[in-house]
Amino acid sequence: MALTESSQNTSSMKTIGLLGGMSWESTIEYYRLLNETVKAELGGLHSAKILMYSVDFEELVELKHKGDWGKIGRILAEAAARLETGGADCIVLATNTVHKVADNISMSVKIPFIHIADATADAVKQQGIQRIGLLGTRFTMEEAFYKDRLIHQHGLAVQVPNSESRDFVHDVIYDELCLGKIRDQSRDRFRQIITDLINSGAEAIILGCTEIGLLVRPEDSTVPLFDTTVIHTRAAVEWAIQSVER
Repeated sequence: MALTESSQNTSSMKTIGLLGGMSWESTIEYYRLLNETVKAELGGLHSAKILMYSVDFEELVELKHKGDWGKIGRILAEAAARLETGGADCIVLATNTVHKVADNISMSVKIPFIHIADATADAVKQQGIQRIGLLGTRFTMEEAFYKDRLIHQHGLAVQVPNSESRDFVHDVIYDELCLGKIRDQSRDRFRQIITDLINSGAEAIILGCTEIGLLVRPEDSTVPLFDTTVIHTRAAVEWAIQSVER
């Protein structure tokens, strides 16, 4: 009887279409967290149902720095369509920065697109927090696609580090974290940047790059840290298992 019930539960779980590889260092965390969260929610031997399309990150990074976001959008829209054709029930883009082309992706499929900024903003608001500090790549910290969504769609007040600190955070992400390099001296500088944001009024910090959580931990801040990787994976799992009997 237990086996029958387990099969029924598993068949009711939705399949998560994961667009990964940006970088694969953080995509590993997505895969781990998706499965750990499903196991925590459903128990037993349950694991997440996932279809993954992993890109060549070097190709996308070169396009980013050329400003060719149109081609990035086309590449990922095609990848999302392949996931939908393969049986995915939703799309999860395992990166903050590339949500710059979220509209290209969401319009290429008929299945839901779970936006990382929306999931993060919901988590922040649930804690009654209104003013946040944002860390991420220069694209995420400086451009409108991410900050404006937090501000205008979710009513949050957003502040970012000064120019020199933004450059440092960006460089650590691409030159260290995306390459699997975890350095104590970089963590120390991140702590100082976080402290500066807190001193400027931030009530919490959004780790707005899926690699930053590999370096920065809750004990590195005196205010709450919102790790977008953790939040995004939890939102995806909640969506995927909503119809599963428990």
